[in-house]
Amino acid sequence: MHIYLIREYDNIRTEGDFMALETICAKDIENYIGKYNVRIIDLREPDEYRKGHIPTAINIPYSDFENKRDSLPFNRILILYCDRGNLSLLLARELSNNGYQVKNIYGGIHAYRGDLVQ
Repeated sequence: MHIYLIREYDNIRTEGDFMALETICAKDIENYIGKYNVRIIDLREPDEYRKGHIPTAINIPYSDFENKRDSLPFNRILILYCDRGNLSLLLARELSNNGYQVKNIYGGIHAYRGDLVQ
């Protein structure tokens, strides 16, 4: 597990100057699959999602995320992943700045070794 302290420049949150963003190893996702208080979000395009995704993950493509943002629950942990973890890290930072509880999967789906659902 990695915790990054990211300097906040956009003043969206007022609780302090720093926020914590957690990045988890792909193998640790097994601890979150099927949990009620967790929403796993696959940020890849729909065709990539259909080829295989982490169990219980929903698909909200990064390219369409702004249109779906209002449907995200504040009362759940959001776990984001993409192909290799770069886009999901950027989005996790943004969501965290806006008060969401967010975790990013380090290495994205390429690092995940569990069974994929089609």
